[in-house]
Amino acid sequence: MATALWPLQKAVITALKGDSAFMSLVTGVYDRVPSDRPLPYVTLGSITEHASDSHTDRGLDSYLVLHIWSEYEGNKEAAQILEALDAVLDRQTLPVIGWQNVSIAFESADTVGDPNPDIRHINVRYRVWLTKI
Repeated sequence: MATALWPLQKAVITALKGDSAFMSLVTGVYDRVPSDRPLPYVTLGSITEHASDSHTDRGLDSYLVLHIWSEYEGNKEAAQILEALDAVLDRQTLPVIGWQNVSIAFESADTVGDPNPDIRHINVRYRVWLTKI
């Protein structure tokens, strides 16, 4: 089985960190958040992969979840971060090492209640298609 878990994660984080408009809205993008990091930030959630081979190529149909975290009262700040995140990722071609024909598309977003009423949380899901080189 071919997996794109690590190269896809690297490509997404690199794309987000490389976008100055997006980064002006957050304190960082993390797989694991440093304990002293203030909100707002984005964390990488789960990546789910499904084989999507053709007769001649190995392929993956993947789902990527990102989490937006904010302490702003209401969802305004988190929604603005979502818009900026989507501008970087939706319908873009990511350079994923070892893969070609990489395409990513927004699939869904949902606000999630947090035990801490001061924290706003939005889960964002993208669908990613990849073909192994």
